[in-house]
Amino acid sequence: MRLLRSTAIVGVLTMASRVLGLVREMLLAASLGAGVITDVFLTAFQFPNLFRRIFAEGAFNSAFIPLYAGKLESGEQDEAIRFARQVMSVLLTSMLVLVIAAQFLMPWLMYALGPGFVGEPGPFRLAVLLTQITMPYLMMMSLSAMLSGVLNSHGRFAVAAAAPVLLNLILIGILLFSPANGEQLALHLSIGISLSGVAQLVWLFAACRATGLRLSVSMPRMTPGVRRLITLGIPGAIAAGVTQINILVTSSIATIEEGAKSWLYFADRLYQLPLGVVGIAMGVVLLPALSARVRAGETQAASNAMNRALEISMALTLPAATALATIPVFIATGLYERNAFTSQDAVMVSQALVPFAIGLPAFVLIKVLSPGFFAREDTMTPMKFAAIGVAVNLALGLGLFFGPLGFAGLAIATAVAGWVNMSLLAITLSRRGLFEPDIRLLGKLPRIVLACAAMAAFLLVAEHYADALRIYLFDSTLLTLLVVCCGGLGVYGIAALVTGALRPSEVRGALKRS
Repeated sequence: MRLLRSTAIVGVLTMASRVLGLVREMLLAASLGAGVITDVFLTAFQFPNLFRRIFAEGAFNSAFIPLYAGKLESGEQDEAIRFARQVMSVLLTSMLVLVIAAQFLMPWLMYALGPGFVGEPGPFRLAVLLTQITMPYLMMMSLSAMLSGVLNSHGRFAVAAAAPVLLNLILIGILLFSPANGEQLALHLSIGISLSGVAQLVWLFAACRATGLRLSVSMPRMTPGVRRLITLGIPGAIAAGVTQINILVTSSIATIEEGAKSWLYFADRLYQLPLGVVGIAMGVVLLPALSARVRAGETQAASNAMNRALEISMALTLPAATALATIPVFIATGLYERNAFTSQDAVMVSQALVPFAIGLPAFVLIKVLSPGFFAREDTMTPMKFAAIGVAVNLALGLGLFFGPLGFAGLAIATAVAGWVNMSLLAITLSRRGLFEPDIRLLGKLPRIVLACAAMAAFLLVAEHYADALRIYLFDSTLLTLLVVCCGGLGVYGIAALVTGALRPSEVRGALKRS
């Protein structure tokens, strides 16, 4: 297995989606700023988007892929397609019922999703309306996740990874060309979210047909295979989506303070870029590979795959986390500060960005370690640890939010919960003899940290001279930020080669086809 090459395919396409997503957030910040309308729109977007991340970014596939791939590996392709059809029928029916129920229950659900809007008739009504409009996106993403799982099992990673690009293209188009502003712009964006769900579903369905996979919907039936999927899928969804559940919890609390939800969201989007490119891409590729090795009884090969996944993910994640924690105000200012988004908003975003950056390695490691359980059809253990993480996040978040730290305490709580969850996963895998860090991994990690320290020193110096540099870059803070970050990346690369954290021969070998 050439893990880095497969991860690179997913990572590049995920990077394209996340970069477009960052452009989307920059336009959103410039158009709406960080105020009550943005808080309301983000509430409407975040609830169905939570399910997109839980389903489409690995949680649904953590249960579906081992079952579907097991049938393929046994030579039962017709049975595998029949199983996929049964799952699609049950999934469509259940999600349709959930979406319809949510339309009627939304005024009451909003008490949990946006408690800060209660007692504010205007924002409350707008939040209910916009969330009702975006709810069909949940159903579309659930079905899209299943189709992505089918394509991933057949080695078609690129097609599935490209689908989220459609969401960003549609919303960017609205932000660029819609003449509306304020509440009307938020309304147009909410409609665009649901339309993008339809576009992604059509894209993936067409890809399945082009691959020769004839999927269709029939009368839903609770077959043994579907019941097994539900048994594995529900705890798996909770476990794999714990980071997003924690974000939803903290964001709901944040609606109590005007603008806090927006500040947390814009900080969240910055660390989601490396999380998506590294952690999610690695998890998507690692799960099918681990499932195949576990079924073949190749315990050592499975452990080796986990070690290489950890090594690669930390080599890519730690420099990103270092940059976010070292120059947070510079990053938030360069990316967001324009038009309706003020310099004070950028400072507030940076206060949440630092703890999120500290938690980033843990968030990525959760994505890498969880497949070690999912490949063995154990979704209950990660779910229990996820529940512990949510409890830590809620208790600590409430204590810090209503204490001296305010909204930044919510970000701190999310980071702490991530490290708690990650530690429990790692310790349990080790105790069960399913994973043991090898000599190569233990030797690489200190070198990666040393290379990151060199990069951090460069970034601090570069930030100090940023104003002087900006004069030569068309007085653009964004362009200055890009130049500084590229310089930091270059310093990290050189330091990684000098320390031996990365070796050209290893990278070339990992990128070759099997």
